[in-house]
Amino acid sequence: MEPVVIPRSEHTVSRENISPEALKVLYGLKDSGYLAYLAGGGVRDLLLGRKPKDYDVVTNATPNEVRKVFRNSRLIGRRFRLAHVFFGREKIVEVATFRASGSDVEEPESLQNVNHRLKRDDGLILRDNLFGSPEQDAVRRDFTVNALFYNIHDYSIIDYVGGLQDLRKGILKFIGDPGIRCVEDPVRMVRAVRFAAMLGFQFDPATAVAIREHHGKLAHANRSRLYEEVQKLFFCGAAQQAYGLLRDFGLFAILFPEIGSWLGPVPGGLECRRVSQALQQVDEWRHEGRQVTPALLFALMFGGMHEVQADELTAKGEHPGLALHSVTMQHFGGLTERVQVPKLVRYRTAEILASQPRLISEGGTRARPLACREFFPEAVSYLEFSVRLSGQNGAALERVKAILEEAGGESGAEARGNRPGRGRRGRRSKAFRERRDSVALQPQNSP
Repeated sequence: MEPVVIPRSEHTVSRENISPEALKVLYGLKDSGYLAYLAGGGVRDLLLGRKPKDYDVVTNATPNEVRKVFRNSRLIGRRFRLAHVFFGREKIVEVATFRASGSDVEEPESLQNVNHRLKRDDGLILRDNLFGSPEQDAVRRDFTVNALFYNIHDYSIIDYVGGLQDLRKGILKFIGDPGIRCVEDPVRMVRAVRFAAMLGFQFDPATAVAIREHHGKLAHANRSRLYEEVQKLFFCGAAQQAYGLLRDFGLFAILFPEIGSWLGPVPGGLECRRVSQALQQVDEWRHEGRQVTPALLFALMFGGMHEVQADELTAKGEHPGLALHSVTMQHFGGLTERVQVPKLVRYRTAEILASQPRLISEGGTRARPLACREFFPEAVSYLEFSVRLSGQNGAALERVKAILEEAGGESGAEARGNRPGRGRRGRRSKAFRERRDSVALQPQNSP
């Protein structure tokens, strides 16, 4: 396959817009005699005039050869063997060797299935570590617009799969057979939704048909990878649009079965609008530069359902805060079979929701004891969304915001760090902390 090569004079990608760290890696590989391309979303975003979130480099150097070129690197990964080149504590440039699909290279069966490529009978790829050429690497990527290369040798753009044309048209298209792509790695369907929402692209018809046909395969995807993709999806700046696409393709109910059932099949229902408004709030806050943690994200998404379920327990005599804590933890207990939400995030989400009755109790005057807790800023943000949604408890919100301001927005961990005598002897057992939390979340005038 002959690629389309766009010379520097005919495209808009400039080295001035590429991070210095990525340029150091590209030139380091080039000067060592290797091919060095900028690849993936970085090239796509540069061509669209967007600032890339990260920069990925591909090369014909093996991971061990990359390690020899850059002493400030280490090798990671099992399914995909990669090199991470470190610049300080926070900046990382990922370097991958050109990959090939299993059908591109003939190998002895013993090597093909054990050392490099492992695929289940249903087509799901479990491990893929087969080196190849630039063409093979481009063809094995997920979407045409993510398969463009920027060659540091002559500053040209290299296109093997028609990605430039799709980029100009605003079309998201799987490379190769869309059905096979969905079955090989079902997480690609979630990635497709993220890119379409984030870039404002339309789906290629064949790609859309494949996602609708194979959306159920998402239930077999790796739970930890799904958690990572969910975070990327809802923090991409277009969470509300992504939610609509997930619902449209049937993916939302696969990712979150219980709330998917609660929402029902009608897109315009009250419950569905509540989730959509919550994700719109996430987009607005992130656009304003406000932090939205994973726990706050899940509280906003699931809060409507949890409040309805907690009301049923409250009607039977359960305390409102404890009821919210209970239904939240119960929901996450089932959800982790699909999306592996970390335990800390689960418990933090439960705390945010369980604190709400206390925050609004007596107009917010009972909220002060919670100000030293780590979840308090997130709980106030959740209350802010609830007041915006319902128009109620505005006075309570103003009081708890004043309490938060008095604390300087300080988290519970920071507050505890300022207290004397918090050494090893001051630590408490997990059971003690949970009992203390439950009591702290109850209004002081509760029976």
